Amino acid sequence: MKDEFREHKLEKLNKLREKGVNPYPYRYLPHEAISSCIDNWKDRRGVKIAGRVMAFREHGKSIFFDIKDSSGRIQVYIKQDIIGEDEFLMFKECIDIGDILGVEGETFKTRTEEPTVLAKTYKVLSKSLLPLPEKWHGLKDVETRHRKRYLDLIMNENVKEIFVLRSKITNLIRKFLGDKGFIEVETPMLHNVAGGAAGAPFATHLEAYDLDLYLRIAPELYLKRLLVGGFEKVYEINRSFRNEGVSTRHNPEFTMLELYWAYADYEDIMKLTEELFTYLAYEIKGSTELEYQGKKINLASPWERLSFTDILGKKNLTIDVLREIMESKLGKKLDKLSRSQTLKLCEDYIENQLGNEPIFVTDHLKDISPLAKSKKENSDLVERFELFISGMEIANAYSELNDPIEQKKRFQAQTGEEKEHVDLDFVEALEYGMPPAGGLGIGIDRLVMLFADASSIREVLLFPLLKPEVCDEI
Repeated sequence: MKDEFREHKLEKLNKLREKGVNPYPYRYLPHEAISSCIDNWKDRRGVKIAGRVMAFREHGKSIFFDIKDSSGRIQVYIKQDIIGEDEFLMFKECIDIGDILGVEGETFKTRTEEPTVLAKTYKVLSKSLLPLPEKWHGLKDVETRHRKRYLDLIMNENVKEIFVLRSKITNLIRKFLGDKGFIEVETPMLHNVAGGAAGAPFATHLEAYDLDLYLRIAPELYLKRLLVGGFEKVYEINRSFRNEGVSTRHNPEFTMLELYWAYADYEDIMKLTEELFTYLAYEIKGSTELEYQGKKINLASPWERLSFTDILGKKNLTIDVLREIMESKLGKKLDKLSRSQTLKLCEDYIENQLGNEPIFVTDHLKDISPLAKSKKENSDLVERFELFISGMEIANAYSELNDPIEQKKRFQAQTGEEKEHVDLDFVEALEYGMPPAGGLGIGIDRLVMLFADASSIREVLLFPLLKPEVCDEI
């Protein structure tokens, strides 16, 4: 059926060319957006707009059609006695739903008070060759929506709103941090040593240097080098990559906010996190209250704190003890699990134990937090928190370890004595002196999920990673 539609549209494309019309011209700048045309309505005002044809209704020697741009939708009225018989006939024979047109004319309202543009001229800007999804059913299949996001955006208005919201959130974060004196920086995405977080890296190779490299799993170690260099408040909204599972909350490439604040600690970062989330809530929702997946959440501070060790019911924890606890909870042996896989299971378990309200999970183990500073009163624990909202981990923060000797010991305890697995350049940077600092990482994708009330991370990623499918030959 798609092939039949395409053949029919190709015939119309060829007919346009036979009439001397270029169906893919170079330039056409509208005078205003459709929403501006409607919001600043004045009868018989001249307008020049452009957009995609979304509906089509013929009435003898006149045609009504709807045109849609990124801002809105409006009805256009074409009459044969105004645009001329040849132009009217060409429109009738060659234009379809899905085509992109430019229209010049003047505004008026129909007898039903619908805002309309009376077209005096029109111009074909792009002739579509494939049909849009059927009008009444739209684009419903989830797999198709994610795979063909361009169609999803055309057919489902609420989808575009999610990504407008995403842009608003990142802009608000930048404003909030800028007002507090933080500066935005960029750090490398190709790393000699995969570090800065727990996670399996993607490996690549640089031909020019015959050098094995990794896509970053986190920007942390480079951002902390900037603290050594004298920056005191830095952040990066970064793309990071982890070669791990894919789920409703995980995508192999994802966006993080990561910031570092010299002379602060994780208590200061807790307050900053509460301030940021309440600021976002007021700017987006108008209050600290929101609803996520049918459950009410209040982001008003202060937020509850709960110890990691209390949740697991054991004070003396190591990675092996964690594995034993998970074996007990799941009822099966987990001997072959890596450190990061064990931590992932533990994270999933903790998520299921928590309620909807924001909660800081504190008192993490030093053994699983190699970049965090030990607690003064218990050297087996570190000054670290993870923020959970509605059972979803959204943020992670430390009082940053700045003792170079201790840092090297921690790295080696994790990786063994193999120097290639230890970022010795970072350790050397610490030896020049890094001030005490607090650091924070926030998952932007999950943050958008929360404010957009989205159940899956794929709903807030324009192009989530999917298994490839065999494309039909064009």
